[in-house]
Amino acid sequence: MQQLSEMNSGYHTVSDFSGLTSQNFTSKQIGHLGLVAGMIDELGITGIIDEALPKTRDHVLPHSAIIKAMLLNGLGFNERRLYIFSRFFSNLSTEQLFGEGVTPDHFNDDVLVRTLDRIYEYGSTDLFNKIVLEVMKKFQFGTHLLHADTTSFSVYGDYDNEEANFKTIQITYGHSKDHRDDLKQFVLSMVSNQHGIPLFTQPYSGNASDKKTLLETIQKVKKNLNLKDRAYYIADSAFYTEKNLQTLGSHTYWISHVPTTISMVKSLLASDFPLVPGNDPGYSFHECQADYGGILQKWVLVTSEKGRMRQEKTYEQTLKKRMENARKSFKKLKAKEFVCEPDARLAAGRWFSEHPFLRADCFRIESSQKKIVKKRGRPGKNDLLETIFFVDSPLDIIPEVIDREKLALGRFILATNDPELDPDTILKYYKGQQSVERGFRFLKDKSFRVAEVFLKKESRIEALSMIMVLCLFVYAVAEWDLRNKLKKAGSSVKNQLNKPVQNPTMKWIFTIFMRPAEVIFSIDSRSKRFIVNLNEETLNILNVMGPTFRNYYFVRETCEM
Repeated sequence: MQQLSEMNSGYHTVSDFSGLTSQNFTSKQIGHLGLVAGMIDELGITGIIDEALPKTRDHVLPHSAIIKAMLLNGLGFNERRLYIFSRFFSNLSTEQLFGEGVTPDHFNDDVLVRTLDRIYEYGSTDLFNKIVLEVMKKFQFGTHLLHADTTSFSVYGDYDNEEANFKTIQITYGHSKDHRDDLKQFVLSMVSNQHGIPLFTQPYSGNASDKKTLLETIQKVKKNLNLKDRAYYIADSAFYTEKNLQTLGSHTYWISHVPTTISMVKSLLASDFPLVPGNDPGYSFHECQADYGGILQKWVLVTSEKGRMRQEKTYEQTLKKRMENARKSFKKLKAKEFVCEPDARLAAGRWFSEHPFLRADCFRIESSQKKIVKKRGRPGKNDLLETIFFVDSPLDIIPEVIDREKLALGRFILATNDPELDPDTILKYYKGQQSVERGFRFLKDKSFRVAEVFLKKESRIEALSMIMVLCLFVYAVAEWDLRNKLKKAGSSVKNQLNKPVQNPTMKWIFTIFMRPAEVIFSIDSRSKRFIVNLNEETLNILNVMGPTFRNYYFVRETCEM
């Protein structure tokens, strides 16, 4: 008979399966999904959804259970994309994860699309905002830094024509950030806090402009989150336009990368100003005031030593390619014929303006005569001739231009409308922009497959985009919460290098929980259930995370067959 050993109150592992057969023994997977389900419960997401999307008589399970199922699917470390949703649950312990009487048959494609349709009717952004606002009443994870960005998601297949509904996003071609210009797409705008927790999301049509999208996103966050403390909105150079700055005015604080297309920026990057070392020895700064778009602001010229060294390695190679391309282009210019000298001079001037690292003061305009009527041989006495002009010049690099370009290596300019911020703080806040970029990488991570989109209706894709970001929300809050609990308990988790850490990624924690499963077998006409493959490491994590999480790995009471 199998040996049962009690490791903790209510936790059991099976160390010997020798007495079990296929007739009296079955197993269902739980893995790390108990942690995901526990976080959903901890956040109170189910209750929030039940209030917003109440169950109808036609549904066996409420919409909250289907959304919970989609979150488990999205964070499942599996090869089950959403379009084969039902198969994902075929070998899962659905009763342990959802409650007594819930079977895999309850999760089919019909209930999936019905719930997506209901999310769209309610408003995907509105539902996400409602969840975030309710969660923020319980969890103080901070809104001091708000990082805004956009990304694109490529989609496959055809879509129903929903042009009659102008509120629905349009799946169409646009600038693909995944370099998939062959595929249609939609755009997702997102705002995350300094811990990478998404606080706002909005889907847009595939051809939406980042400049307009980022401004609209910031305005909606201000309206929906109703922030009382000072917050800084942080965005990349796509946000930095005269119109956006003027719209936000001076009472909304922001930090942005200034685009190099602005003439003043080009001059500042190549200037030899005295630099002040920052707190981080790898950076130095030069501060100045600027008045761009009628908004008084502080500009900080940032020089990164690591960035300079990295860019210098490729600069010479890039310069060589630029010269090769310039020679090919100039060869075509020399082959062109012009009817007058001013036209030739104008074309030459235009070419050298496009290649400012080459000398423009020594080009020559040559002329020659050619027969109007083309025929072989030298021109005869009676042949009609015309004068043509062409450009000819040696190509020489201008050393001063190259020196200015090298001086700009490793440099960039950050701007803010808060003059009280010092350069070190501005840089620190801006570097946090990686949090929202990490969030987008998470959504596109193939190991989670959150972003695998195969739906056929644009309205359902819009609803699914909210589920995608809700997956990230659950994941990011779980990671933030676990790290805080580890520090508070003075505990740690061994990382991939077997070293104790207090800041593990939730992905690593999920990996540790790959093996737990539910075992069901019969003894004397009674059904017994056990959670197996819980070791000292997983139990320690569960004890730190709390009872809500432990409940999903708890042994159920025995029941009559």
